[in-house]
Amino acid sequence: MQSRFRSDRRLTMRMGLTLFLLGLLYVAFVAALIVLLKSWVLVVVLAGGLLVAQYWFSDRIALYAMKGRIVEREEYPDLHGVIDRLCAVADMPKPVVAVSDIDMPNAFATGRNADNAVVCVTTGLLRRLEPAELEGVLAHELSHVAHKDVAVITVASFLGVLAGLMVRFAFYSQIFRGRKDQNTLAVFAGIMGISAAVYAISFLLIRALSRYRELAADRAAALLTGRPSALASALTKVDGDIARIPTKDLRTAQAFNAFYFSPATGTEPGFTKYFSTHPSLEQRLDQLGRISAELGEAAVPGIDKAG
Repeated sequence: MQSRFRSDRRLTMRMGLTLFLLGLLYVAFVAALIVLLKSWVLVVVLAGGLLVAQYWFSDRIALYAMKGRIVEREEYPDLHGVIDRLCAVADMPKPVVAVSDIDMPNAFATGRNADNAVVCVTTGLLRRLEPAELEGVLAHELSHVAHKDVAVITVASFLGVLAGLMVRFAFYSQIFRGRKDQNTLAVFAGIMGISAAVYAISFLLIRALSRYRELAADRAAALLTGRPSALASALTKVDGDIARIPTKDLRTAQAFNAFYFSPATGTEPGFTKYFSTHPSLEQRLDQLGRISAELGEAAVPGIDKAG
């Protein structure tokens, strides 16, 4: 079913190109592993099994990792009410609603499609945001589901996960224990080298797509709600509060930055912007400022800062 979130042709093209390039890389990676390990059954079963598991259980994995739990309307009536209204306006199925009991203000969406999606917010976000700001954040997350980029990021990130697991496999597998001959060392070096290259390439492709999809979600949310200033206010507030959270408390969350509304880094990217999962706060506010001007909406301080 087509939602009323504004479609983004450039996002669709970028998702298609990313999946195509990662697909080629995946085939080459599997072929290289088969040649090195001389066991196509082992490689295919491992790679195929992990891909299926990540695709089908990504929502449960993400919720478990971020201590999220599914909540019913009786427990969080206001949260359910906002999501109900947004889904009605967007003409899309209502996702499962979850809450993570952590102080870091953030939100994320996950799931393989609109009928099997989860939108999760932290209690830190619920405590800090005004109703209009929360609506903007939730519209942003719902747009990820409507644009299908959540599923694409989930599948795309699989290759990096597989490459990392293969490095561990090379270290701990019984294949290499107790064997020090040159052939074994060559196979070990081959797996390490290929896995590192595959991880690096997939890392860069996913980061480039992730930065664009965040801008696309901001744009779609602002147009759906008609209040880009509320989303800009939420962005400014969340980014500032995350910056004040101790780094040690952010480390666990950083592994899931690609899914978050705002990255759990607490710093503005400089040269590292090319490796970031999100565009800078200034870029996001600048875009919302332009949308606000187009809609004739009064600006807020967060948007003025980006000017």
